[in-house]
Amino acid sequence: MIILAISFVILLAIGMPVAFAIGISTLSFFISEGVPIQIVAQRMVSSTQSFSLLAVPFFVLAGNLMNETGITKRLIKFSTVLTGHMYGGLAQVSVVLSTLMGGISGSATADAAMESRILGPDMGKRGYSKGFTAAILAMGGLITSTIPPSIGLILYGVTGEISIGRLFLAGIVPGVLLTIVFMTTVNIISRKRKYAREMEKSPTVLEILKGLVENIWALLFPVILIVGIRFGIFTPSEAGAFAVVYAFIIGVFVYKELTMKKMIEVLKQTSVDLAVIMLIIICSNAFGYALVTGRVPQTLADLIINVSSNSYIVLFIILAFVFVVGMFMEATANVLILTPIFLPIVTNLGFDPVHFGILFMILVTMGGMTPPIGVTMYTTCSILQCPVETYTKESILFLGAVIVLLAVLVFFPEVVLFLPNMVFG
Repeated sequence: MIILAISFVILLAIGMPVAFAIGISTLSFFISEGVPIQIVAQRMVSSTQSFSLLAVPFFVLAGNLMNETGITKRLIKFSTVLTGHMYGGLAQVSVVLSTLMGGISGSATADAAMESRILGPDMGKRGYSKGFTAAILAMGGLITSTIPPSIGLILYGVTGEISIGRLFLAGIVPGVLLTIVFMTTVNIISRKRKYAREMEKSPTVLEILKGLVENIWALLFPVILIVGIRFGIFTPSEAGAFAVVYAFIIGVFVYKELTMKKMIEVLKQTSVDLAVIMLIIICSNAFGYALVTGRVPQTLADLIINVSSNSYIVLFIILAFVFVVGMFMEATANVLILTPIFLPIVTNLGFDPVHFGILFMILVTMGGMTPPIGVTMYTTCSILQCPVETYTKESILFLGAVIVLLAVLVFFPEVVLFLPNMVFG
């Protein structure tokens, strides 16, 4: 296990892509243990043989399709109508857009990259500092990873054998609360710095209704998925297939913006996205097998449980560990590796696995928005050409606000669970 840990850290430190770092360090462990390479290959391939895992490529394709149908620009327009009259209007627009896009992209990094390209230049022209712009556009991705259909929640559900329908419902209230927390923080900063409003007057009821009508197909998307899964119309994987067909029909026949050229680009982008995700999945599965072989979950569980008899202290230790690991590794890999380790511990302590899943997903995603190796952070900073140091200073207030919200969610689990309990019983 020392060989596994050292080789993994060294490979990450020299800039090796996380999937290769996981794969090569795992291979070095099994070679040192004398395990046949064929077994490693079998473990990697077998990890893809999951019907539930089909939801991932379907939702990735659906998200890319919907981004090319003109839905994004309509959502920006609607977000401007809703929040343009507030202080820091364009920053508020970015937060609301992340909330609305949560049901479409399902990926924090994809959402942050899209908003950085579209809203970033305009925010710079309107006088927003680069650090503030990068911070709010990156942190908004937390909402996307929580509101369904989150790809992270799908992977957590598949790995931990937990109802994806319950996880989707559990993510709605925390996602809305994250929106409120970010909008409040933006308002406080914008008032102090006198960031401009986009509109002088609050929207009229007629303007809001008009925006709802224009965006009804995008806003109905997550609702249809949750209702369909709840009433057994389709499984999460079938819901992903439905999402692809839905996005295609909206793009071709309703908005009429999905051309053959755009379709080819969508398929190319989806192929790249899926190659990255699946490579991480198969390497992480082999890594997890190595951890089980080395009895790491049992050893770590004994170590953590012996720290304190208080279940909340143990939970906070686990969450802190998840956050720190999230600073160094991509969220997808963290979900696949850490779920089998920590889920048995928290369930033995009496915590609901759905409740833990939402806390886990927020923290593991937030780790990607912090130094030193946050994927979402680097994506946003590179697009906006913002120094990481500047981003870090501006993100502290947003991070603090999220930590306060997380504390509330830890001590009041019904905030997370009342929707899934009400619908699923």
